[in-house]
Amino acid sequence: MKKWLILSAAIALEVTATLSLRAAIDSPWWAILAVAGYAGAFVALSVLLRLGAPIGTVYGIWAATGVALTAVIASVVFGEPFTFTIGLGIAIVIVGVVLVETGQARPPSPAPAPAVAPETDDAMEVSR
Repeated sequence: MKKWLILSAAIALEVTATLSLRAAIDSPWWAILAVAGYAGAFVALSVLLRLGAPIGTVYGIWAATGVALTAVIASVVFGEPFTFTIGLGIAIVIVGVVLVETGQARPPSPAPAPAVAPETDDAMEVSR
């Protein structure tokens, strides 16, 4: 659960930063938020990697979700086009991430420990 929260924060920071870059065209002060957002996103991603999250999965989900959210929000906030082709491209990216996630080899489950016979007093004796 903790990893998903950190990944969600990384995605939100990256989308905010990218949208801030677009807003900076009209008002350069938005560039400050863009730099802070990207820095925060990369810090969050590095924390995920230190927690043992697989880089292919983390990066795939981060990038695909970021692309999809940025395209949708930019169309609403900035009036940028959202065409069938853009929607299809987002769907293909999502399918690619699912394939990367499901195609990763899972580490084998540890084998159960063999049952050990209870020790008796006789087993404790040392023969000379």
